[in-house]
Amino acid sequence: MHDNGLMVFGCRGHPALTEGICRELGCDRGAMETFEYGNDNTFVRVLENVREADVFVVQTAGRPVNQSVMELFITIDALRRASAARVTAVVPYFPYMRSDKKDQPRVAITARLVADLLATAGANRVLTLDLHAEQIGGFFSIPSDHLSGMPLLTRYFEDLGFDDLVVVGDTGRIKTASECARRLRAPLAVLDKFRDPLTAEVMVRGLVGDVRGRTVLYVEDEVVTGQSIREGLREIVKQEPRAVYAACVHPVFTDEAYEIVEASPLEEMVVTDSIPLDPDRPQGKIRVLPVAPLLAEAIRRIHTGESVSALFSESVVA
Repeated sequence: MHDNGLMVFGCRGHPALTEGICRELGCDRGAMETFEYGNDNTFVRVLENVREADVFVVQTAGRPVNQSVMELFITIDALRRASAARVTAVVPYFPYMRSDKKDQPRVAITARLVADLLATAGANRVLTLDLHAEQIGGFFSIPSDHLSGMPLLTRYFEDLGFDDLVVVGDTGRIKTASECARRLRAPLAVLDKFRDPLTAEVMVRGLVGDVRGRTVLYVEDEVVTGQSIREGLREIVKQEPRAVYAACVHPVFTDEAYEIVEASPLEEMVVTDSIPLDPDRPQGKIRVLPVAPLLAEAIRRIHTGESVSALFSESVVA
């Protein structure tokens, strides 16, 4: 615990990220006891005095997602009952964020439900990274800070010094791809992609823009099954680029996705560690960039009352 009352706790979803944040802040990770009873109910006990402390609890939506979410809710409740002055939920990969609209009859808007439940559990604030859609920020009834890991990725490619780079994004991620292209001072090409809302099958119907003989950076906000990457690459490779790289903030990665990336024509797949990779799956083409410095700086600013929006300025993150 810091003398000024800042404390950082971590659930079990991503202990390495919590440790990284604590290293950046120069503090020890708060001690907790967490386990499941025989009936699969989760038990959480805070092992330190948090009375009147400014507490940040880190939990990303790793598998199994429902267990991760419940563990976060229970941890927040335990901290509030232990008289923490303020509890901020640090959720780098927000659960259910792709369920952000009522696009079919009689379906739940689960991202809104999770936002409501965080407040009900006792969170005073939420810090998250690259939500699937900006409207999710409006779901929170408590203050929220929405950071972006994309500048980390663009800075990596800027440092590689390509002079023939072209950024490719699909129609659903055009704003993200456009911002990436702006930061890299590179032209933008767009994949016309369609995803069936029922089967989730991906179809790419064409590519608008010139990538022939150039180095391509294919940008996604997250990769789950790898279907979008696979179908997008098929269309890109038809145009005979010089080399193809890909980048995403959230590597959710099913087993199939690891295989698709390894078998793909990609030179490299660059991701952040917002969610941990499976150490038992092939990762020869995957490069991981840490988000702990960004999250730690945001935590420091929230704690001291400084502007978090300043983290979006070119001088700080780009």
